[in-house]
Amino acid sequence: MPLEDVLAMVSRAAAGGYALGYFESWNLESLGGVLDAAEQTGSPTIVGFNGAFLSDPGRKSEERISWYAALGKAAAESAKVPCGLLFNECPDDSQVRSAIAFGFNLVMPADPAATLEEYTRRVARLTELAHARGVAVEAELGELPAGSPGHGSAAGAATDPDQAARFVEATGVDLLAVSVGNVHVKLDGTRTLDLALLEKIRERTNAPLVLHGGTGIDPDSLREAIALGVAKVNFGTYLKQRYLRAVRVHLDRDCDDPHRRLGMGGEDDVMVAGRRAVREAVLERIGLLGCCGQAPAPDSEGP
Repeated sequence: MPLEDVLAMVSRAAAGGYALGYFESWNLESLGGVLDAAEQTGSPTIVGFNGAFLSDPGRKSEERISWYAALGKAAAESAKVPCGLLFNECPDDSQVRSAIAFGFNLVMPADPAATLEEYTRRVARLTELAHARGVAVEAELGELPAGSPGHGSAAGAATDPDQAARFVEATGVDLLAVSVGNVHVKLDGTRTLDLALLEKIRERTNAPLVLHGGTGIDPDSLREAIALGVAKVNFGTYLKQRYLRAVRVHLDRDCDDPHRRLGMGGEDDVMVAGRRAVREAVLERIGLLGCCGQAPAPDSEGP
């Protein structure tokens, strides 16, 4: 099926009392694992890639955003469940514009280093461009604490409800990611959310809310947040942890045939091990969102 309109997906989630999961991919195998789990559970989902990582100047090879857009669109269009396609958390506005042009239908400009005034101005411009192309925009107000060095401030900054209301009004964004006790790149353990703050933000703004840092959110706290109206939850860190663990274990197996190791698709293939690990990791968390079984039944193909 074609890419699903993200705002329509969010509207259905709100009406159904569930949240959409964004389980971040970084290659073909991880994307396959995410969709395997979404199809197995009948879950509408958001797939996509991290724009900050893809546009990082420290990368050894310059990435072509068009490749990732084409991969994501092809995967989503072949999926048996509705899918949106996100270009996530990118501080480079030119790359966000490229993502819009190449076919992502949800983009997220995010730049913690920018002042609020500058960020508001930039997001407003990008939102105008995106909406003209039928693309939804997510932005973030506040800053999540970083659970691992190199991924932002360890302290972070909670989202201010009044600022959030003004920001949404000034920019016209479709989704708002908030900082309410959630943590980016939390490598172990979980934390509860500040649900009282989340409720205040919900009362002050009509934009659907998003939680990043899903890996480190306490399950009961997450369920309560969804009951308060959180529309989308992002997961990434634990997927890569599971993927790496599975590949390391697989490489310890006795097999000297490089073709069986890479590309043949059998039990010795590390690519298969990575895909399965991502699928199982998604299956662990997707039930918390209440989205399982919410995908519309596919049209019958007839005789």
